Amino acid sequence: MPAKPKQQPGLPSRQQILDFIAQSEEPAGKREIGRYFGLKGQEKIQLKALLKDMAEEGLIDGKRTAFHRLGGLPRVTVLRVVDTEDGQPIAIPDSWQPDDATPPPRLRVIEPKGKLRAHGPALRKGDRVLARTEEVGNGWLAHPMKKLPASEEQVLGVVEFDGAGKPWLAPVDKRVRNAVQISDIGGAEAGQLVLAEPAGRSPRAGVKVTEVLGDPLAPRSFSLIAIHKHGIPNVFTDEVLAEAQEASKLPLSQERREDLRHLPIVAIDPSDARDHDDAIWAEPDGKGGFNALVAIADVSFYVRPGGKLDAEARKRGNSCYFPDRVVPMLPEVLSADVCSLRAGEDRAAMACHLSIDAEGKIKDWRFTRAIVRIAEVIAYEEAQRRIDENEAGENLKNLWAAWGALTKARKERDPLALDMPERRVMLDENGRIAEIRLREALDAHRVVEDFMIAANVAAAKALESKVAPVVYRLHEPPTREKLVALKDYLSTFDKKLALGQVITPSLFNRLLKDVADEAEKALIMEAVLRSQTQAYYGPKNLGHFGLSLGSYAHFTSPIRRYADLLVHRALVDAFALEQPAPPKSSSGGSIPDTSGLSDRDRSDLVRVSEAISAAERRAMEAERETIDRYVAAWLSARVGEVFETRITGVQKFGFFATILGLGGDGLVPVSTLGDERFFYDEKAQVLVGEQSRTTYAMGLRLRLRLAEANPLTGALKFELEEGGSAPIEPRGRRSAPAPKRKGGFIVGPRGRPGNIRHQGRKRK
Repeated sequence: MPAKPKQQPGLPSRQQILDFIAQSEEPAGKREIGRYFGLKGQEKIQLKALLKDMAEEGLIDGKRTAFHRLGGLPRVTVLRVVDTEDGQPIAIPDSWQPDDATPPPRLRVIEPKGKLRAHGPALRKGDRVLARTEEVGNGWLAHPMKKLPASEEQVLGVVEFDGAGKPWLAPVDKRVRNAVQISDIGGAEAGQLVLAEPAGRSPRAGVKVTEVLGDPLAPRSFSLIAIHKHGIPNVFTDEVLAEAQEASKLPLSQERREDLRHLPIVAIDPSDARDHDDAIWAEPDGKGGFNALVAIADVSFYVRPGGKLDAEARKRGNSCYFPDRVVPMLPEVLSADVCSLRAGEDRAAMACHLSIDAEGKIKDWRFTRAIVRIAEVIAYEEAQRRIDENEAGENLKNLWAAWGALTKARKERDPLALDMPERRVMLDENGRIAEIRLREALDAHRVVEDFMIAANVAAAKALESKVAPVVYRLHEPPTREKLVALKDYLSTFDKKLALGQVITPSLFNRLLKDVADEAEKALIMEAVLRSQTQAYYGPKNLGHFGLSLGSYAHFTSPIRRYADLLVHRALVDAFALEQPAPPKSSSGGSIPDTSGLSDRDRSDLVRVSEAISAAERRAMEAERETIDRYVAAWLSARVGEVFETRITGVQKFGFFATILGLGGDGLVPVSTLGDERFFYDEKAQVLVGEQSRTTYAMGLRLRLRLAEANPLTGALKFELEEGGSAPIEPRGRRSAPAPKRKGGFIVGPRGRPGNIRHQGRKRK
């Protein structure tokens, strides 16, 4: 801790605050800053405003509980060792998100020697430490304070034997390069996918096989790899299954439930949907607007707080959807049966009644518990066909008419409009890939989406009207750091982004609308996407930037998202929707009496929001990796073929490209681009040939040959077509600047570092 300054009246200067944050041995929050400078009363309020100004000016970043210099690292943080260089451990921040466009900083770990070593044996790859960070020159140092428990003890890999007959565990994670020796093979055979754990504390002890999972290249194995790698709970205990079975038998009493079985409510879902959370209905109100209903499965009636079923759902956080299976948040008797809104069957629902005016504004809403009987479950494609071919009945026509009104409100709101295609892996009856295609964007998708958004907004505002707890779906505006990077990138297109104005989705939409050339638009759209923050859950309302909404909560998918279940429970309490207590089971088991929020829910919303946000990120990464493995398996028979691709990322070591219409990201190493040196322009995010000035930039299309496809890791590697391949440069784009020796990197032939200079700026 820096020495206490002499008492000075008034607030400290910006520089004094920055100096304190830089020198503090502990996390420096508003409280610590105020105490250090002896601030009292009104001065503390002024400090809060000053810190907010400093954040907006790009001087600091972080939460109110701990600030650090923008673009830097917290003074004390958790790091994970990822590599070694010249025998010295290299670590990155453990909490760095994989979808963050900015690569994580690499820190050189300075380990004390001999008796001064406080954290035990020398650090190795995968170790996690609490460390004090220090910025020195053009890099970062880390001083370990405490070694932390391993985040994952089990290792997933494939058994291989070397020339001497010794078994090794080959990793299935493309980020891990080295195999680990197996000390106890446990009956596993070569080529089998296994789970293993460390055989001892020393790395030399190797690993021992604990479970044989089978053939890693067999159909339906790729999702299993992701499930085990990410530690996704996928087996329900007997106690949880028993409680789910008991809950499924709860009588659907009409007492205190609105009977909506007379309404022709329809569910519009994917053709391969495993469950049906939501259904919709609308009719004209005779005043130019519409009365509408969004019926959502009443999961809170069956899954009550305090039981084992609820604890398991909370732990899972959400369902995970893979091409070959679903890992549900709830047991199948609930998720695919009793809670699912099936056609022609009475179901418990939470009903959101909406009054929509002619301009698509929600004028009124109310929430009830109801009994519904879905008239029909329709696939998106079938609903769209009926509308297009004028075969739709009154139900669908009314829904499309109400959506027309909602569309007016959406256009006025002008949410962020990024057209990002979604891949679908279609399997045959044997579990093998039949087709990989991009999902067609239909009006039917937008109809359902806009009804769901309206219900989610109504749920958030309804709870706010009762001053009730809300688990919001939050999407914060882009950080200043990312906006600065986007501004620098746009300047290479002779386009300006003024950071002094209020940043809104409309600003990005106008930016994209003004780009006439489709190839250039793809470049800018990719950059805008990378500038966005990741959505998450939390009890403090910060709005939803992407949707241009001030209040937004997830209400419409309680079968597959725990956040929605919490919102349902809050509505039960806020609007007195509790059902009579269920009778005690004759088997001796019992279902908790209340279906509203528990005391734990109310007091622990911050923690549970963080947990389900982390579970969502885990599921997204597992789903994405599984599709990558399927794609790599499908392409493994096509190695050597040439594909039309688009560049999705550029780094100094090469660029990443994805196959158009298929997906599947692969690396083109800079060492394969020829013998000339390539200059990496960090600002423009391009690689430029020093002599030929051949330019590789995000969004550019070019033909690449598939060089490698590894189904186990999902990794692809591309190379230029024989004889070279010049990228197709968008019309109107300025040629990239000639390589400069000031700043940036020069990468030599075959990937060897060339001249690296840093003049007039620091690397971060």
